[in-house]
Amino acid sequence: MSEQRIVTNIENGTVIDHIPAGKGKKIFEILKLDEHDGRTVLLINTFSKKLGRKDVIKVENKEIGEKEINKIALFAPNATISIIRNWEVAEKRKVELPEVIENVASCPNKNCITNSEEMAKSKFVVEKKDPLKLRCWYCEKVFGIEEIM
Repeated sequence: MSEQRIVTNIENGTVIDHIPAGKGKKIFEILKLDEHDGRTVLLINTFSKKLGRKDVIKVENKEIGEKEINKIALFAPNATISIIRNWEVAEKRKVELPEVIENVASCPNKNCITNSEEMAKSKFVVEKKDPLKLRCWYCEKVFGIEEIM
């Protein structure tokens, strides 16, 4: 059986590949891609030689930045980001989970200063990568990713 392309290539934009199956919807939500004017594709549970199954996101006419990449790293630490320009891959890189994550999510501790002081920006330190555990810089409580996002 010959392989067929399910989704067409994009002229300019971003492809987020190697997302663990089932995590694509969450990444789509946290990046607010439903608000993007260009075409976006969320491919769920497609075949992957490396992962077995994976999700893929294609975003036309948008190059994602570092803050967005940090959000992706929270749910898909082994994802690959490809920036497409004029139908070609202009940049390709693996997502890396930073040791310190700033201004990406709110601390779930209602007593944390980040929830009462406007000037206090959220900041988390990665305590453990698998499963992901983050420690709030201010209140020092440790949370799983599902508690934070």
